[in-house]
Amino acid sequence: MKNLIIDAGNSRIKVFVFERDSIVFSFVSDENDFEEKIKNIFIEHEIFNTIVSSVGALTKKIAAILKNVSAVVWLNSQTKVPFINSYKTPITLGVDRIALMSAASFLFPNKNVLVIDAGTCITFDILSETNNYLGGAISLGLQMRFTALHNFTENLPLLTIDNFKNFIGDDTNSCIGSGVVQGAISEIDGVISEYKCRFSDLTVVLTGGDAYYLSKRLKNSIFANPNFLAEGLNSILTHNTQE
Repeated sequence: MKNLIIDAGNSRIKVFVFERDSIVFSFVSDENDFEEKIKNIFIEHEIFNTIVSSVGALTKKIAAILKNVSAVVWLNSQTKVPFINSYKTPITLGVDRIALMSAASFLFPNKNVLVIDAGTCITFDILSETNNYLGGAISLGLQMRFTALHNFTENLPLLTIDNFKNFIGDDTNSCIGSGVVQGAISEIDGVISEYKCRFSDLTVVLTGGDAYYLSKRLKNSIFANPNFLAEGLNSILTHNTQE
């Protein structure tokens, strides 16, 4: 029995095929070529259940592709999840954060787990050892910081993480690179340290597009898992289809 996992942002889509808890196929695509690839999955794999996490303009296209598929879970704030959600405004909680907490609950039961998602934004989310999601924080991602420096000043250029080379920048570009990257690293390390003071025996997971880049530079010990969100979506799908 295989599960189809679709994680769609505003312009990119990540698709995974799980057999039980293992990924047997995956691809990342832009909005121009994913339709045929998804259709081929149903031809090449025996898909029993499907879950869709979509936050952007691709939702209608995905719905059109899956219109004849009977068992589809569209993740939202009303979807059953394998953890206790204590967020005060659950309807505003992003589906990506819901999926991450589901992964934490499934992969690290009875543990205090801090999940850091370093993508467009950097999010921090904490699941307690009693399987209770308490909340967290939302901060700017690396590229968003570079973009803000460019957009809200007159003369600073728009750069990327490739401009970070040394802790002490010796020209404007390298100073921006150092400020953005070192600022984010110090922020993440500081937040981890604060959580460790509040939660005993804390497990820290780093995921998202910039996870690999940041994981090599953080002082704190972490688990880097680029597929953590997909594993969370698969656990939600299993949770909803086994009941």
